[in-house]
Amino acid sequence: MANIFTMDKTVNQLPETAEELKVYCQELQLQNAELTSKLKWYEEQFRLSQQKRFGASSERTPLEQLLLFNEAEAEADPAVAEPTAETITYERRKAHRKREVLFENLPVETVEYHLPAEEQVCPCCGGPLHAMSTEVRQELAIIPAEVKVVRHVRHVYSCRQCEREATETPVITAPMPNPVAPGSLASASALAYVMTQKYVDATPLYRLEQHFARLGVPLQRQTLANWMIQASRTWLQPLYEHLHTHLLARPVLHADETTLQVLREPDRRAETPSFLWLYRTGRVGPPIVLYEYQQTRGGEHPRRFLTGYHGYLQADGYSGYHKVPDVILVGCWAHARRKFDEALKVLPAEKRTSDVAAFQGLEFCNRLFALEREIKDATDEERLRVRTEKSRPVVDSFLAWLRAQRRQVSPKTALGKAVEYCLNQWDKLVIFLKDGRLELDNNRAERAIKPFVIGRKNWLFSNTPKGARASATIYSIIETAKENGLNPFAYLKWLFEQMPQLADLEDPKALDRLLPWSEAVPEACRLKPQA
Repeated sequence: MANIFTMDKTVNQLPETAEELKVYCQELQLQNAELTSKLKWYEEQFRLSQQKRFGASSERTPLEQLLLFNEAEAEADPAVAEPTAETITYERRKAHRKREVLFENLPVETVEYHLPAEEQVCPCCGGPLHAMSTEVRQELAIIPAEVKVVRHVRHVYSCRQCEREATETPVITAPMPNPVAPGSLASASALAYVMTQKYVDATPLYRLEQHFARLGVPLQRQTLANWMIQASRTWLQPLYEHLHTHLLARPVLHADETTLQVLREPDRRAETPSFLWLYRTGRVGPPIVLYEYQQTRGGEHPRRFLTGYHGYLQADGYSGYHKVPDVILVGCWAHARRKFDEALKVLPAEKRTSDVAAFQGLEFCNRLFALEREIKDATDEERLRVRTEKSRPVVDSFLAWLRAQRRQVSPKTALGKAVEYCLNQWDKLVIFLKDGRLELDNNRAERAIKPFVIGRKNWLFSNTPKGARASATIYSIIETAKENGLNPFAYLKWLFEQMPQLADLEDPKALDRLLPWSEAVPEACRLKPQA
């Protein structure tokens, strides 16, 4: 194809013969088509950039689009009775109780106010007053963090009689729990607090340093970092490895990865991105969430981490997961849907109607997600049956639509890329139809990696690989605890109290007792269910 910048023909240099003029016009038509395609692509990229910068981040399809044609049919339900006045009144009363229900698990301190005895006299007749009723006002009182020194004093005992008469005097020392950090000021609660502040509340260490200074405790951020690295390596790493063993025994896993900047990696520039890999369990069994720091995004990392695993692995379309042997890769319909959502958003506002192909592709995905919401709480067997009866026809129709679109749209456009993504991933996207334990998307992994992404916006980077590995381990224990309904601070504190007392940190039975779903975890570590 001729390039517009190399063509030097002017009006005075037009071809002289009809045949040459015909060729020249054909070249111009090809150039015009190419430039039009490029212009359309740049316009799409500009609109998508504007949408990401200024638009809503939610990918939810507006309700007016979902119900554009079938609103009456979709919403009508003859079995639903109209609400009565009593129903409405009951709902209002329920709303008034919401505040009480929200805080019913909090301790309550009652302060009562009485009239002094000398004032309990009727101002009209002078007779005595009696308590008729009460007026109640509720407030939330906040008790800020408090730091104190705990001095552990162990008494040593001896026998007076043996001291006088025997050649040897027995000395007996009172038992005392082993410390979590020998020779350090760090206690179980201090370690749990620092880790929770950094990895749950995303507070950088320099802010924690300032926070402790305001409490009257001069702790440098380097000291706090040393505490976390040592505690992670000594106590949390054995539990992490034990969770890894349990994870590899599950039938369904999810995986994802995101960037992490580590400043002092050997033989690498500070701005070179590293990666945090995420592996987590599916809907079967107690949840496990594990992170792993690696310098690259190479497929050898999931292959090594998942050595010995045989089952389903759900991920996005990244080719690195193809290096994992003996697994069945499962595609993500959320990623497929996102492509069509972007293809719709790059169109001018006046063209975002149900007549465009991007909307039609999005609607196929929406129908699948709507069916999944209906069977959210179903058994695996029931879920598989519904998918076979209702989801498979939608999938088959979508495939025929995709093949037709491939012949009509340019692969360089946003819509063309959405179509190509689905067709290239098709064998993985349809796997969910074969097993009721599988999910339609990989959102479970994306939700699990989100706390790290939020934290990264605050503390920006890790200083060393050792710190990055410690962060991955701590995040793993905390997020697994949260997924199992535990209070991260209370659970970490309990771990740091229990683990130093273990005789063998590699004993599977002892470690089983410490897992977040173990019955041995104290009730105080469990979060109260929200009403």
